[in-house]
Amino acid sequence: MNIFLISMGCAKNSVDSEVLSGYLQASGHKIKSSAKNSDVAIVNTCGFIQDAVKENIDVILDLEDLKKRGAIKKIIVAGCLVNRYEKELAQEFPTVDLFAHSEDWQSIIKFLGGDIKKSCERSFKALNKNFWTRFLKISEGCDTLCSYCAIPIIRGRLRSIPIKNLVDEALMLCSAGAKEICLVGQDLTVYGKDFQNNTSLENLLSALNNELPSGTWLRLLYLHPNRINERMIDFLFEHEKILHYLDIPIQHADSKILSLMNRPAPAGHFERIFKYIRSLDNLFTLRTTIMTGFPGETDENFERVIDFIREIEFDRLGVFTYSPEEGTRAANFPDQVPHEISEQRCNLLSDIQAGISQERSELFLGRELDVLIEDIDPAAEQLWGRSPRDAPEIDGMTCVSKLGGKKFKRGDLVHVKINDCAGNDLFGELI
Repeated sequence: MNIFLISMGCAKNSVDSEVLSGYLQASGHKIKSSAKNSDVAIVNTCGFIQDAVKENIDVILDLEDLKKRGAIKKIIVAGCLVNRYEKELAQEFPTVDLFAHSEDWQSIIKFLGGDIKKSCERSFKALNKNFWTRFLKISEGCDTLCSYCAIPIIRGRLRSIPIKNLVDEALMLCSAGAKEICLVGQDLTVYGKDFQNNTSLENLLSALNNELPSGTWLRLLYLHPNRINERMIDFLFEHEKILHYLDIPIQHADSKILSLMNRPAPAGHFERIFKYIRSLDNLFTLRTTIMTGFPGETDENFERVIDFIREIEFDRLGVFTYSPEEGTRAANFPDQVPHEISEQRCNLLSDIQAGISQERSELFLGRELDVLIEDIDPAAEQLWGRSPRDAPEIDGMTCVSKLGGKKFKRGDLVHVKINDCAGNDLFGELI
């Protein structure tokens, strides 16, 4: 059969979709990049926050319309949204032929007339993913139980993947052309805590650093700040493949709000770890996330966030408004903040961060960086790519000019001297 596979949501979901794509192809199906000439449409959904739920519902409605017009024969809805709202979805969308939970590939393959008899290799084909950058999901679920987060409801408790499996998968990705491996999980720092053999994130990183090809970039995404200390930071600096880039979502900087979030931190801990990183390398790229409008957040609580952002000077900052998620404790907290106030605070933080990001980018003027090419503009004789300080899809880009007639392809790694910047983006010339 011809299968149109849509992947929604986060990088972890993208990994699941690549695994499903591999199983589908191993079963003899063909993955198509559009619904045209497809027999079946599969959407791997996201149900993390209500905005994502609405977006996914719109996709299902579009698929129903295609089915009514005869453009596709069957619809399969899988993933997080099904984990969370299966009964409601079945009532709302009777024309959907199959609902499947996350990672329930057997049900999907069986529904399509096959059976999973052996393992398969992940496939990014027809999923519009770049072969040079791949995500490695090291765990599923979460035990932290932040009061606002629905992940434990949707995905369950922490389940780490054994080191050998991850190293084998990473080597397979590199053999398929990957030059950057981004480690993802709800929280990388708790990796291995569910095992009984003292396995840790450091064990996994050592194995990957030793086994992967020379020059491979290892990027760490989503680390809980409370579980980072000087010893871990020293460890990261000792392994050459680990990029000087960390994504550490703090969510807030006020002690009262952090406690309400079930993310209490020792006094001064955030300041200490971030300043220690920068003391070892002032050009180290730090990304964080802030939530505005959490229940009970006052102007004074928010001012603490502003002061902290200005003090640390993060290179990258993601800001989003609080969303009361069904089933979470915070949804029932008193003193819910009006959405318009949350939006105002979100916009203010974004404006402040824009100036900080510009100042951080200016530190790289006159410096040299490696850039992983993602796009080529032959007419302008320019390359566009990402340096080690830019994670895929969420950070800035680097424009490379003065190519001297040399030809390049997407996925090439080039060396660039930076001569200009604008916000998160850098501009440079090929060396």
